[in-house]
Amino acid sequence: MRVLRTPDERFANLSDFPYAAHYTDVRDSSGATLRIAAVDEGPRNKAPVLLMHGEPSWSFLYRKIIARLVANGHRVVAPDLVGFGRSDKPTEREDYTYEKHVKWMSDWLVANDLRDITLFCQDWGGLIGLRLVAAFPERFARVVAANTFLPAGSGSNPAFESWRNFSQTVPVFPTGGIIKGGSVRELSQAEMDAYEAPYPDETYKAGARQFPALVPVAPDMPSVNENKEAWKKLEAFDKPFLTAFSDKDPITNGADKRLQERIPGCKGQKHTTIIGGGHFLQEDKPDEIADVIDAFVKATA
Repeated sequence: MRVLRTPDERFANLSDFPYAAHYTDVRDSSGATLRIAAVDEGPRNKAPVLLMHGEPSWSFLYRKIIARLVANGHRVVAPDLVGFGRSDKPTEREDYTYEKHVKWMSDWLVANDLRDITLFCQDWGGLIGLRLVAAFPERFARVVAANTFLPAGSGSNPAFESWRNFSQTVPVFPTGGIIKGGSVRELSQAEMDAYEAPYPDETYKAGARQFPALVPVAPDMPSVNENKEAWKKLEAFDKPFLTAFSDKDPITNGADKRLQERIPGCKGQKHTTIIGGGHFLQEDKPDEIADVIDAFVKATA
């Protein structure tokens, strides 16, 4: 496995992102060592709020949410998935599978011994994060799911199919433009540049390219059976589980209702809709999201 590491200077002086990277090494099945980066801010003796990003973003997506949660006294941990942000980036698309992503982040979670976790997950942050909840339910105190799901071969909608086709055929993968297109508000050029920062050139984008092709929407795709097994665990997860989907995301529209129907911990919770948020609701409504997390932790402590 050939692995690229984005030079640190690419991340210098990013707007609203003064956060140092904390690194953890994990071993790939090939024998390669991969370095996973994470923001870790706030009191270390507090239970962590784990913020998991998706495609094709990185922890920069949570910059304003991190600041607001830390100001409210929380410890906040926001990792960069392998292939994204300040984490290492294998160069071949075949290096990335759904199960490898789950294993990498499982090893990262155990190595950092996070417990009593409040998970906030969006997009692939949920596809991986909910697998972590299923694998380590004892480590999680509560979950907030936003614009995400755990697909297990039951099909997809036209919005996702359009996105997947675009992602696999566009000659130059426009990371900043994708985040802008999935947000309601207008991103600045500096913000779009920050989403391009992890990728000096297209050779760094194998992980971002591969993610859409890994979503197990057809019954014969890899990871369908693993997700079905994870659903069995989630259907027994009775700790507090809140949905906070946005109102303007065509890709995950309606998935919040399916989570509410299947996960026991959703019963009796004050599920909310983030008004005026696109797929990347963290860009559109960061203060509202931070306040939802803060209130949920306090209400269910």
